[in-house]
Amino acid sequence: MEAHISKFLEELKDKTDKVSNDEIVKAIRCLQAVYEGNGRIYLIGNGGSSAIASHFANDLNKTILGHKGEKKIKRFQAISLCDNIPVITAWANDVGYEKIFSEQLKNFAKQGDVLIAISSSGNSPNIIEAVKTAKEFSLSVVGFMGFDGGKLLELSNAKIYVPSSEYAIVESIHDAICHLIISYFEKTLQ
Repeated sequence: MEAHISKFLEELKDKTDKVSNDEIVKAIRCLQAVYEGNGRIYLIGNGGSSAIASHFANDLNKTILGHKGEKKIKRFQAISLCDNIPVITAWANDVGYEKIFSEQLKNFAKQGDVLIAISSSGNSPNIIEAVKTAKEFSLSVVGFMGFDGGKLLELSNAKIYVPSSEYAIVESIHDAICHLIISYFEKTLQ
């Protein structure tokens, strides 16, 4: 048991150390620009990545404001496209699962907005379809990916890449980087 714990934590540290700080800076700059421009942030993911997207949206919308909303600052406008189950199932049933995020994005996206796409493989068809739609609307894309990066690596403006094929490692680091970004904004927004 102790060996398993040590091995997991060592791999977590090793892979975290390989994430590019420069790319995290790019991601923060994308979010800062959308904040200053009164744009919106859309978040997408599947499975565990969907949970990370929802959690990150929550933190952007609420956590930055303080525990009880005591910080009187301009607010982020973050929308997780993972959370409206009736809309997701309608698009999946009538058009196809690969369109569940891209079709929602078409309702809201405007130039100056940002799409945060989270996919451990970087190749989920519905994620790639949404990224292509985002590009059509001139949105910046912050990609969170693992494994070999997949198509998402080449399509993203800011690339949060975790070089691991272990879902638990990739998702843990993605979640930690989301918290790092939230921590940055908590400390810097006045």
